[in-house]
Amino acid sequence: MKTQQFLTTKELADLLRVKERKIYELAGAGEIPCRRVTGKLLFPSDEIDAWLGGSALVSANPAKELPHVIAGSHDPLLDWAIRESRCGIATFFDGSINGLDELQHGHAMAAGIHLVENNGQDWNHSFVKERFADAPLVLMEWAKRQQGMIISPKLQNITSLGDLKGKRIAQRQPTAGAHILFNHMIAANGYSATDFDISSELSRTETEAAVAVASDAADAAPGLAAMAKQFKLQFMPSILERYDLIIDRHAWFEPPMQNLLTFCRSEKFRKKTTELGGYELSDHGKIHWNGA
Repeated sequence: MKTQQFLTTKELADLLRVKERKIYELAGAGEIPCRRVTGKLLFPSDEIDAWLGGSALVSANPAKELPHVIAGSHDPLLDWAIRESRCGIATFFDGSINGLDELQHGHAMAAGIHLVENNGQDWNHSFVKERFADAPLVLMEWAKRQQGMIISPKLQNITSLGDLKGKRIAQRQPTAGAHILFNHMIAANGYSATDFDISSELSRTETEAAVAVASDAADAAPGLAAMAKQFKLQFMPSILERYDLIIDRHAWFEPPMQNLLTFCRSEKFRKKTTELGGYELSDHGKIHWNGA
């Protein structure tokens, strides 16, 4: 009689590169082949091989099909690449925190985020880990972007946030990474929101922020060097931020995301990056976090 080979919980967790807690969750939900022997979970290796290979003999819940939508923070380069690649992905840009909400609720397959941490020494990690500690998601660097203040050509000699005290500032929505970063920067420089004439009308994208200044609805706006260049406005840099995409691992391998990622390796994409200005792509595609 053939001797059955079994894996322990730890051995299977190491094999799948997940935490042991995830293995217990899969076993408890009946989503992975297992045996309980004297109160201990064991996993038959041949059935695990079949499960990993997608055998019809093994019962497992299929991955949830997420809508082909990228939510989160607006990025002009990403916005352009999605359209130009014809990858079939739709967008819903309404801020980094909103993007995490949409991803968490299954309304998007990815989200763009730029959430400052550790006084600008890191970006996005704690926000992602807090919500998605055991989820099959990947945090991929899209680009580093020059963030700062877009400034009206009517203003002269603006070299610091203090020079903008009392000036009209276009406001980003509270869920936007630019809003969080602006509040961080004014606090770090010893100011408060009351030192500025902050608009009650929200600019929800990088484009809207630049338009507010270009149309003289505001004297300045938190935003990107790329948008200041496009609208021929002044720009005062503050920090080189990291904009990441948090992507569902199953969606990563689907044609829409693969088509986008393939397009981003093209010369056309690189040329557009140079044309926009304010981007740094040396770590484009780098994985900063890999969930369970």
